[in-house]
Amino acid sequence: MRQRTAIVIGGGIGGLAAALALDRRGWSVTVLERTAGPVPAPASGRRAQTAPPARSGAGIGLAPNAQRALDTLGLGDAVRAMAAWQGAGELRLPGGRRLARTDNAAAVRRFGGPVMVAHRAELLALLAGRLPDGALRTGAAAELVDPGEPGPGGRPARVRIAAAADCATGTDGATATDGTCATDGSAASDGTSATDGATATDGTAATDGPAATEEGAGGPAGADEELTADLVVGADGIHSAVRRAVFPGHPEPRYAGFTAWRFVVPAPERPCTAHETWGPGGLWGTVPLPDGRIYAYATAAVPPGGRAADDERAELLRRFGTWHRPVPDLIAAADPATVLRNDVRTAAAPPPAFHRGRVALLGDAVHPMTPNLGQGGCQAIEDAVVLAQLAAPDADLAAALAEFTRQRLPRTMDVVRRAERIGRLTTWRSRPACALRAVLMAATARLTPDLALRALDGIADWRPEGPTYAAGTRGTRTAAQPKEHE
Repeated sequence: MRQRTAIVIGGGIGGLAAALALDRRGWSVTVLERTAGPVPAPASGRRAQTAPPARSGAGIGLAPNAQRALDTLGLGDAVRAMAAWQGAGELRLPGGRRLARTDNAAAVRRFGGPVMVAHRAELLALLAGRLPDGALRTGAAAELVDPGEPGPGGRPARVRIAAAADCATGTDGATATDGTCATDGSAASDGTSATDGATATDGTAATDGPAATEEGAGGPAGADEELTADLVVGADGIHSAVRRAVFPGHPEPRYAGFTAWRFVVPAPERPCTAHETWGPGGLWGTVPLPDGRIYAYATAAVPPGGRAADDERAELLRRFGTWHRPVPDLIAAADPATVLRNDVRTAAAPPPAFHRGRVALLGDAVHPMTPNLGQGGCQAIEDAVVLAQLAAPDADLAAALAEFTRQRLPRTMDVVRRAERIGRLTTWRSRPACALRAVLMAATARLTPDLALRALDGIADWRPEGPTYAAGTRGTRTAAQPKEHE
């Protein structure tokens, strides 16, 4: 039987996870990543390559649902080894008063596993390193030319790669944290910046990607390259050109009402507890990483498109410099050049479907969400695993993609709505409203100690098909599982 081919447009977390999941199912996969960067020679053993270069100055939360999805890709042990197990977390007010406290023991009881935090760049490198040599093509600006038509005798999907892709940085000089080119500074829900790169001949814009199949490859130098595939996965971020191509009338993601800042600083002299602090019109978060470094994030209800006249560290000092320690100390320790600022956007409406023709959409390309549940990246990983589970090498692709929409659309849009509700709470500004919010949070925490975890009920307890070991069943097969086509 002919090996099926797949092109993944976008080399972020969702795109790389989809490529790895499809590769393990027996597909021949190529990832097209717009950002240019070196791909090293094959290493010994499993062929490996590095993730696209990026200013990935951020952490990513990996709730138990994402860890279990990664288990099915054989990455569970590796992810848990490089991620920080958050021993305890606190919810505070700017003056330091503690409103609520939780710990990972409660998460294990509630969801079957802990909430962990990893550095985004390290997760990208881990995913990319498990792909076959040559599967990841960087510096490849791709556009969807034809979504194709599944079914017997149906035409393949077609993707064009521009002859020259020069998108290492966006218009604000920052490279997106998922390896895509950020042109408008908008933040994806998992902390990555989206891209909407090169303009196609039909007016659509393509973003991060490399392609895969035999037809059309190897054109003359300086010429566009056209590829065909049995499946195209649009994982090209919050301003997805693939989404615009397949659903041209669908509304673009809208501004959620607040902007986010993120940075990582070296390990402080005094260790600090993970916490999130809610104040008028914004919040601050502090998360220790496995090596002692601190990942910090903040949000503020401000008009979109803003930039500090001096630098973003100075802006953080103006907004949060009087808050409780270690907030001002962490801001002071930050390199201004590494502080990322992005407007936060969310889905304006559910899409008609997560697929059309031979194209499947995943992650921020189809369900962008605010970061308030820490589920943007987690849901993208879920998407990737479910898509590959449904798209078996001998499966009816049309039926598999329809089932992908049926399973993923209602679940992810529910997470979008729940995250947005929490995001709106963080934008409250008036003193009476903030005081009422604090009283309600403190009272609820006394009655329900796992207050911070309740928001993840029905989300973090998700389990994929296949063996996992996030609940402690370490005897199940994971990394040793063979690929189906081997």
